[in-house]
Amino acid sequence: MSLRERVFCGEQGVSRAEELDGLDDGSTQIVALEGGEVIATCRLRSTGEEQKLERMAVEPGWRGAGAGRRLLAGAEAAAREQGAERLHVHAQTRASGFCDAAGYEPEGEEFMEAGIEHVRMSKALGAGETAGA
Repeated sequence: MSLRERVFCGEQGVSRAEELDGLDDGSTQIVALEGGEVIATCRLRSTGEEQKLERMAVEPGWRGAGAGRRLLAGAEAAAREQGAERLHVHAQTRASGFCDAAGYEPEGEEFMEAGIEHVRMSKALGAGETAGA
C-alpha cells in the first residue's frame, strides 16, 4: 500500500480516498520483491465476467528495468489460475505503450479516471503465454 500511495497519491496527485477504494480485500494482490522490499505491485479483481488488472505501480528506480514486465507476467499467470480467459486494464495513456508491447489491445476511446487520461485495453490469456512474449 505504501508504494501505491507514493506513486498514485504522491507522484500523480490521486486523492488518498480514491486510491483506498475499499476493493483490496476482495482482490488478489501481486508484488515483485527485490532484497525483501516491494519494488512493484498490482491487484487483480474480478468484475463479474472478467478479471481486471488494477493499481499497477513500480518503484521509480526500477522503472524500465523489467520489474513491470515480470509483475505483469505474474498477474497474467494468477488470472489464468483463477480461470480467466481475458484480462483487461484501464491503462494510463502514458503507459499504454507498455501494455501494447505486452500484447494488450486498446478498446474504445480515451477517458478520464482519477483526473488522469486512460484507455481500456485487454488481452486474451492463452495457456502458458507470458507478458511481452
